[in-house]
Amino acid sequence: MQSVPSHISRVFERLRFALDALQSSFRLSENTFLIILAVIIGLLGGLGNYAFRKTIEFVHWAIFEQSEQLFGYSLEEWSLTRLAVVFCPVIGGLLVLPLWYWFGKDLKGGFSAFLERVNLRGAKLRLRPIFTRGFGSAITLGAGGSAGQEGPIAMIGGAIGSQFGQVFKMSGDRLKVLVACGAAAGVAATFNAPIAGVFFAQEIVLLASFELSSFTSIVIASGMATVVSRALLGNTPELYAPVYMVNSYWELLLYVLLGLLIGFLATLFIDTHFRIKDRFAALTMPKLAKPVLGGLLVGMIGLGFPQVFGNGYEFIETVLLGNQTWYLLAALVLIKAVATSITLGSGMPGGLFAPCLYLGAVAGGSFGHIVVKVFPQFHVAPGAYALVGMGAFLSAATHAPMTAIFLLFEITDSYEVIVPIMLTCVIGTSIARHFKKDSLETVELSRAGIDLEAGKERNIMKSLQVGDVMARDVETIPEHMTLGQFARFIEKTQHTNFPLVNADGELTGIISVQDFMGVVFERELMDLVVVKELATADVITAHADEDLDQTMRKIGYRNIEQLPVVDRRTHRKLVGIISRRDIVAAYNRALMTRTLEDK
Repeated sequence: MQSVPSHISRVFERLRFALDALQSSFRLSENTFLIILAVIIGLLGGLGNYAFRKTIEFVHWAIFEQSEQLFGYSLEEWSLTRLAVVFCPVIGGLLVLPLWYWFGKDLKGGFSAFLERVNLRGAKLRLRPIFTRGFGSAITLGAGGSAGQEGPIAMIGGAIGSQFGQVFKMSGDRLKVLVACGAAAGVAATFNAPIAGVFFAQEIVLLASFELSSFTSIVIASGMATVVSRALLGNTPELYAPVYMVNSYWELLLYVLLGLLIGFLATLFIDTHFRIKDRFAALTMPKLAKPVLGGLLVGMIGLGFPQVFGNGYEFIETVLLGNQTWYLLAALVLIKAVATSITLGSGMPGGLFAPCLYLGAVAGGSFGHIVVKVFPQFHVAPGAYALVGMGAFLSAATHAPMTAIFLLFEITDSYEVIVPIMLTCVIGTSIARHFKKDSLETVELSRAGIDLEAGKERNIMKSLQVGDVMARDVETIPEHMTLGQFARFIEKTQHTNFPLVNADGELTGIISVQDFMGVVFERELMDLVVVKELATADVITAHADEDLDQTMRKIGYRNIEQLPVVDRRTHRKLVGIISRRDIVAAYNRALMTRTLEDK
């Protein structure tokens, strides 16, 4: 019996033949053909979002709702039978185990690995993770894990776009555009917000690289996904927000203060998230047991604070309506952050988009309630600050202000929100960038020495170290060697640069054949002058633990061919030498290896 991906691969092949025939018959240009593919990807992205939502609802019904009926408890009231809720996320952790056992490769990496593959590895995404990661994320959310659905649905849409590109043998840049079309379609369909989907693809997936042809395709895919979502789920936003009003221009100063607060909180969340994730990675226990432990810990948190379960959108709506107390919301800033980090750190798949919105809503809501108490004359609504805080936290944590601004605009459908959200998003993002160079999605990449904005070439160079490339057998000359001895020495070697060392083997300078050529015709000096007097004493050096990108910059700065490599402790002990030729050869080998791995 053939697997589901095999059947779908056959569908892709049949579709390719049909579109090839269409292109041949009407002699379509490449951009027109790309737009047709964007329409199809948008439709499939919308359908994928619908299927993903229904799977989450089914898992939630099977675990949470059946548990409530079986034990007769309610999350709204305290009772002894409510203890059963602790085991709902545990069941989710158990259900994820077979996926980790058989398809662990599909679940690794998360959205950061997705960004790396799109921007640095040719955007070739496999078909199977559409189902394995999608089902795993649905289990996490349906069972009460504290995570989001936007990251997974963006990855599902991106994989759909990549499959189309691979079937039609698109070039790397075109393939990236189709992946961005799928990601935009997923986010647009999730929030019923086509503009936010476009900016998500441009700002986060494509790293703000703008081309008119790619922008057009992404807009079309995002719009088609929204049409499908509205047809299947109704023309209602994912989050309902009340009418927003600015009662006083002085109130804008409070939004500036909120932006500062959100910037600090976003930075704290990034640190907390990866510290907890690192703790789980360091646990000396079977890897397959970690999702179960994570589910148990989240269940215990949810016993006292059931608001942390799932994506939290229902609770966010109550916060936007101003129906919660400030102290509960303030507590949930920490509790939700910890629950989310435990969920994802333990290995339960999911996204971070919804938790960012949640944390921004509870932080802004708590701030708004305090403002009401301190400044009653402003007649402000706490829900307004929750709404703006929601977008500001998303912007600060992901470093994507345009996505957050247009998402809130589409949720509220009000121009009144633009000025406050622009203020808080820009201030919050600036504060977060000041204290944390990386966003939530790029921390793990930076740890691996990957800078997405640097491009593929520089990242290959950053992944290679001088110690792995340098020549350890170095031809050195003693600093007291005379020019006559040096002349006889260079007749027997092919090198042109020579490090000078003292009696202890420490680097004291470097001399090149060109330095020597200026005095070669002054015979009377040959046995009187030592090479140290002609050598360059201020030597640019490298260290074995530096990457080749740093070293190549040093070489290019002075336009030299070789760098001595010295130890990190003394900065004088010579351990090797590296040349421009060595660096280029190492880069070419690494590039070939990565290309073969990506096939």
